[in-house]
Amino acid sequence: MTTGDTWAPSEERGAVRPALIPEVYDAAALPDPLPAGGGQPVSLWLVRTVPEAGLHDTAVLDETERKRTAAFVRPGDRDTYATSHGALRRLLGAYLDRDPAELRFVREPCPCCDEPHGRPALAGAEIPLHFSLSHTGDMALLGFAPTPVGVDIERPASPRTVAEVSGMLHPQERATLDALPEDGRPAAFARCWTRKEAYLKGTGSGLAGDLMTTTLVGAGPSPVAVPGWHMADVSVPEGYTAACATRTAAAP
Repeated sequence: MTTGDTWAPSEERGAVRPALIPEVYDAAALPDPLPAGGGQPVSLWLVRTVPEAGLHDTAVLDETERKRTAAFVRPGDRDTYATSHGALRRLLGAYLDRDPAELRFVREPCPCCDEPHGRPALAGAEIPLHFSLSHTGDMALLGFAPTPVGVDIERPASPRTVAEVSGMLHPQERATLDALPEDGRPAAFARCWTRKEAYLKGTGSGLAGDLMTTTLVGAGPSPVAVPGWHMADVSVPEGYTAACATRTAAAP
């Protein structure tokens, strides 16, 4: 399995619970506008950010985003930022039937401190549409939902990183990792980390305080249930791990 155009989702990738399957982003094949009442299902998009994918896109970025693109020293970082944020704008514009270049982003209050660095949101959106973006390597993952959503995509950590960082996890998650042979820990750690980041991005808190330690999402083949949230792994190309967290309609 590669990260190129030949990628196709595998059958559950060994997971007990089926993984969500994202659409592959193509700027020439955008989705239809959402109905006026909203209520669309969760949608996920996988974006390849390398130049040969032909998706580098600064035309719809605002001035701040263009300056940030230009500020990156490494060409790969410029491609990743421009491509992923261009895709975000074009998908939002398609869903909302608006000019993607005219969209304006704001930050919601952080649930931990009430400062304006919580979930990103659209100013003046008439349809309730929440979104999340994550990128690593030459891949980006975008999620859209009628309720708060968080996504995360990562490349597996080295055994050394797992050993150094696993102490931040919930005690039950650490116990799961400790029970595995050393060569099985990076994959389990990646599952746990992406689930946790997706959930904390969905809440808008990010990696604040001791939430990495107190939040239990699990490191096993299937996510642990989190009250008020739907947790799911996401099927992505080999060499990557991803997850999505969506708040249920009944959650406060």
